[in-house]
Amino acid sequence: MITLDYNKLDATPVASDPFAHVVVTGFVPPAALALVARDLPTIDKRGSFPINSVRLGPAARALMAEMEGARLRSAIATKFDLDLAGAPSMLTLRMRTEARDGQIHTDSRSKRVTALLYLNQATDAFAGQDGCLRLLRGAHDIGDYAVEVPPVDGTLLVFPNGPTAWHGHRVFTGPRFSVQLNYMTTDAKARAELRRHRLSALVKKLTMAA
Repeated sequence: MITLDYNKLDATPVASDPFAHVVVTGFVPPAALALVARDLPTIDKRGSFPINSVRLGPAARALMAEMEGARLRSAIATKFDLDLAGAPSMLTLRMRTEARDGQIHTDSRSKRVTALLYLNQATDAFAGQDGCLRLLRGAHDIGDYAVEVPPVDGTLLVFPNGPTAWHGHRVFTGPRFSVQLNYMTTDAKARAELRRHRLSALVKKLTMAA
């Protein structure tokens, strides 16, 4: 069992600058975070990995189950006044970033909501702003940000996707663990993305088992 701080999530108001979002520091409490960190894989590869394509210890598996559970879905739906009851979910784990990562972007229109959970310990690089996710006012300047989220200490960031939900981070090369949860639309594009997600999980699982 992993206990997450839903009370803190419920108590955190939605911020509007530069777009609707919530940031919850310590959503994974320190004791639980230490257990999860111990149970994460050590794969030194960039990219997003479907959860069922990697080997996780029991605490990390429990965290992933919480992320896909009904309580978090309900809390996010209430927070942003959304109906997520029938929304398919997609859960991935990113373990490393390289110089080409962090480019300014908005998420795919098939993703209704993005939730990012950061599982790293604080480091000098993150304290110096490298690899810290920035919520941006536009599409062209990584320095024009309203909010910066260090990817550490069990911090949760949630935002509904939209055409102005620009985000990115300064270059960081090295381990950077994040869990990304998306609640998807139900149109053909989202179904295709979920099919690719399932195929990717199978291919990566077979590759790592070889």
